[in-house]
This record gives sequence, C-alpha cells and structure tokens, in this order.
Amino acid sequence: MTRIFLIISSVCFINTATIAQDAESRLKEKGIVLNTPGKPVANYVNAVRVGNLLYLAGKGPTKPDGSNITGKVGKDLTIEQGYEAARLTAVNHLAVLKAELGSLNKVKRIVKVLGMVNCTEDFKDQPKVVNGYSDLMVEIFGDKGKHARSAVGMYALPSNIAVEVEVIVEVE
Repeated sequence: MTRIFLIISSVCFINTATIAQDAESRLKEKGIVLNTPGKPVANYVNAVRVGNLLYLAGKGPTKPDGSNITGKVGKDLTIEQGYEAARLTAVNHLAVLKAELGSLNKVKRIVKVLGMVNCTEDFKDQPKVVNGYSDLMVEIFGDKGKHARSAVGMYALPSNIAVEVEVIVEVE
C-alpha cells in the first residue's frame, strides 16, 4: 500500500510541476486574454530576434479599447495605479511574445527589463511601480520570469503614458 502511494504521489508531483511551468496554462488560469499587439507608432518593429534573444520594443499601458493609462505617477496617479499600468504593459508584451513565437511556452527566460516611469521630479518609488511588470512575468513564467531590471523615472513619456517597458527575452 505504501509503495502504491509513493508512485501515485510521484506522478501527481510531476504533473503539477509540468502545469506550473506551462506559461499558456498560467495565463488561462489568471483569466488574461491577449489582444493582437498594437502596431508601432513610428519606423520600428515590435520585436527583433538575434539568435536566441528576442528584443521587444518599448510598450506602454494600452487598454483593449486602444486608450492608454496616462499621467504622472506621484501627481496624477498613485503608486498602485502605476503598478497596474506596469502590469498592463506586461500583458501587452506577452501579446507580442505570443504573436512572435506562437506560444509563450517557447520562452526560456525573461532576461532584462528596463522600466521607465512617467513621474514627478521628487518621486522615488519607481521600483514599486515597475514591480507590476516583474510580478506578472514571474506569475506567468515562474523562475524563468525572474530577470535583471532597471526602474527609472522619466520627465515625460510618449503620449503622456504612465509607464513604458523594454524587455529582452531568451527563446527556443
């Protein structure tokens, strides 16, 4: 009886580990729907692949209706609202990854994130805002979502968006 339990436990553990590493399943579990990525607003592309690295252009917090979360964190937006803007930016980058790769399961690692926060001159909590992006990447990709990161404040961002993020991703 003990031996059967160990075999069943091992099989259940393997299946749970596999599911936990499946980015597509994690996305569905969270109820996140990816829209078609927005087209670049100037003379550039959403992503460039060099070997096994995918460089994603800066994206902002564009909502499904095409509008953006705008304003300066520390004046027009709270840290929590900035966090949500960064999280939405992560969703938009996931849409680009899915469009480029066909499946988020082809992501091997989120390597480097540059988070830019449109904020007031005296605002000093940029890392708390960009955590919205980083937290979602870890929620979707697990340990593969942990990355090196910079979080900086900007005097202004295009169209007054609250956050813009660039990311480098290792892919299959």
